[in-house]
Amino acid sequence: MIDAMDIQITKVERSKINEVDFNNLPFGRYFTDHMLEVDYADGEWKTAEIKPYQPLLLEPSLAALHYGQAIFEGIKAYRNKDGHAYIFRPYDNFKRFNISAERMQMPAVPEEIFIEGLRRLIQVDKNWMPNKEDYSLYIRPIMFATDTSIGVKPSDTYKFIILLSPTGPYYAAPMRIYVEEKYTRAAPGGVGFAKNAGNYGGSLKAAADAKARGYDQVLWTDSTEHKWLQEVGTMNVFFIFGNKAVTPSLEEGTILEGVTRDSAITVLKEMGLTVEERKINIDEVIDGYKKGTLSELFGTGTAATISPIKELRYKDFVMQFETEKWKISPTLKKLLTDIREGRKEDKHGWMVKV
Repeated sequence: MIDAMDIQITKVERSKINEVDFNNLPFGRYFTDHMLEVDYADGEWKTAEIKPYQPLLLEPSLAALHYGQAIFEGIKAYRNKDGHAYIFRPYDNFKRFNISAERMQMPAVPEEIFIEGLRRLIQVDKNWMPNKEDYSLYIRPIMFATDTSIGVKPSDTYKFIILLSPTGPYYAAPMRIYVEEKYTRAAPGGVGFAKNAGNYGGSLKAAADAKARGYDQVLWTDSTEHKWLQEVGTMNVFFIFGNKAVTPSLEEGTILEGVTRDSAITVLKEMGLTVEERKINIDEVIDGYKKGTLSELFGTGTAATISPIKELRYKDFVMQFETEKWKISPTLKKLLTDIREGRKEDKHGWMVKV
């Protein structure tokens, strides 16, 4: 097992930071000068390296390409009002990463590699962290199988990598969402709760069809009746009925246990709302819309943060909302942003200093 101080660091000869327009940072477009890389073989993790960001040399028989053993996480780091760098709830992402690893029959990544690795990587590339409200340094840990033989079984070798990407707002405008009835993202007993690559690859067709209809993403439904709501393609989802917030339950294992979702639940309760984690049917949403009791709906996610949904379509029924009049989700977003950027007390210990 490596010690945190054994991370080897090789720096770039020339930074590419001056080639990036920090006033225009589309999500996932630019990557920092360095990455962390560590291999798993012979039943143990080898020495971690921080090295210049570079291509990987992979064989065509790579197990991950054939059998999909690949998982990842999404984390963000922010500058606070004093200019110091903090990571938002990395231990929760670390825990979820290893839950995904267990489901996909991959080795757990030790804390000293995951947490200390991303901390050291951010220290090396600290100049890449934007200093602007709603901007952040997105952190992408990924692990994939690296055996070079064909056969359906868990790999014996793996590669763990952390990438950093400076980014602006994921969704700049309120979203239009299409309720998906044909395709299925996850079913009970499946891998819906794991952040594995296949979940996202399998979602692309439904998202493309929704975009062809003029929508930004889909809201997934259950695999049997296609009426019980799960999550949006890139976010968990919340519905505000009066002074009550409802979000789909995690019990069936079909949706991701979002870190921002959990943070939103905590802050909504502190705002005085009742929060219900339970099954919610599209008919309940439509009924609330018709009666005027459904006042807001929004998505939550690391990339998306808090994203208002201005239109929701189910079959031919379209629900439209005046997001500029909303009170709850804008307040929630501001409170979370103020905690992340150091303008509000972090009484839950969510921010971890780099």
